[in-house]
Amino acid sequence: MVQTPLPASDRPRRVVLYSHDTFGLGHLRRSRALASALTASDTVQSAIILTGSPVAGRFTFPERVDHVRLPGVTKLPDGSYVSQTLGLDIDETTALRAGLIQSAIEQYDPDLLIVDKEPTGFRGELLPTLEWLSQRGKTKLVLGLRDVLDEPDVLAAEWDRKGAVQATEQYYDEIWVYGVKSVYDPTAGLTLSDSARARMYWTGYLRREAAEVSEVPEDPFILITPGGGGDGAAMVDLVLAAYEQDPDLNPPAVLVYGPFLSGEVREEFETRVEKLQGRVTAVGFESRIEALFHGAEGVVCMGGYNTFCEVLSFDKRAVIVPRTVPRLEQWIRASRAEELGLVHMLDEDRDGMTPDAMIAAIRGLKTQSRPSDAGADGLLDGLDYVIKRTRSLMGDAALDAAAE
Repeated sequence: MVQTPLPASDRPRRVVLYSHDTFGLGHLRRSRALASALTASDTVQSAIILTGSPVAGRFTFPERVDHVRLPGVTKLPDGSYVSQTLGLDIDETTALRAGLIQSAIEQYDPDLLIVDKEPTGFRGELLPTLEWLSQRGKTKLVLGLRDVLDEPDVLAAEWDRKGAVQATEQYYDEIWVYGVKSVYDPTAGLTLSDSARARMYWTGYLRREAAEVSEVPEDPFILITPGGGGDGAAMVDLVLAAYEQDPDLNPPAVLVYGPFLSGEVREEFETRVEKLQGRVTAVGFESRIEALFHGAEGVVCMGGYNTFCEVLSFDKRAVIVPRTVPRLEQWIRASRAEELGLVHMLDEDRDGMTPDAMIAAIRGLKTQSRPSDAGADGLLDGLDYVIKRTRSLMGDAALDAAAE
């Protein structure tokens, strides 16, 4: 028996979140937070995340949230890309990813597509799907941007090269910035039209919660996290050097390497950790890192978006050691956050990347102000705002009003 599809107004709502994920965990973790909030609030019935992350399968996903793993790519030192495992050239890999994306969206038929950071997708892989969705006219399209992208001039050149401004103007119903304009405007250097800027909404930062209680140390500890770890070796080395140089440095540290810090570098770190005899303990990957944030006395971390949201959400005294290549994104975020009194930044030019500087920073955590002292709670309305905008876009005004 052939079933007649439900009218769009009666059918359970569906959302797809596109996360290109050529490096790190940031895009996937942000998409997972959004999907969890939208399904938990019953704003949508189900969600699918399209992701290129090679470690997507190691995460737990909320009920009614699933993911489709796109073939992964790796960025080489010269800036070019290659397929991670398939032995295809980058054009063949991109074409395969583009076909999988469009097929998944055609079959799933979402009411909303949220694209993370890249308006055209990796190497333009989203353009065929965006054109198809635009002509069909049934799916709302949203471009989601983190609070900081890069230096304005650098970002403007990148978006011009990718045709990203044109795609944003042509295809997207709304632009969501997961931050606060008074903190930083990631679009300041972009030549977006007045009409595009009128479709821009500042959601606030995306609050995180420790949904499940994992085992954490009973005694006081500080959390050391380089995020995904792919570019975190220098920070980890500095923290270990601080504990090696100062035998009285406390409290003990829990180090989470991240899934991309591996190989000989990781082995060398493990040897050093063992010699510290429990003053530093280490794990490779923790998919529920929120529980460690919740239990920590303080945090030493890099300056990625998700980590920053966790520092604010769990109101943790934090020392941020931002990377400065290949983008200044983390440095811009950490510098602005320090100006606002939310965190302390260890700056290479100002403080020096030395064990003494790290020792002083860790010791200073005890007396450092918490983010809440600088008004962090007022910055964290992002998920509630996303829910409200989603309901408005899909015409669920009555549902939105009932929730207020």
